[in-house]
Amino acid sequence: MEAKAVNRNERMSQMKADVVLDLVRGKNVNEAMAILEYTNKRSASVINKTVKSAVANAENNLNLDRDNLYISEAYTGQGPTLKRFRPRAQGRAFRILKRTTNITIVVKER
Repeated sequence: MEAKAVNRNERMSQMKADVVLDLVRGKNVNEAMAILEYTNKRSASVINKTVKSAVANAENNLNLDRDNLYISEAYTGQGPTLKRFRPRAQGRAFRILKRTTNITIVVKER
């Protein structure tokens, strides 16, 4: 039995979110939320919200016990990229890529 939560099109780079996901992958849910609360990265609060959503899905939809849950899978995928242009010297334009990511958290019961 596994519950899943997906946060789509979050405005941050996939690489930056992966750094924080490596901290919590395979950990108990309560321990993971404590780690995320005190991690000084912008993506930590977004990932914490996604973990809470996965836990709520497990409790309400599958009747799983919260104390036995752990994060079995945590990964990111690249979302759509917003393309913007910045004016540069001599009439040129410089492309700015504002990346987005899809964060997926899967929790299982031990």
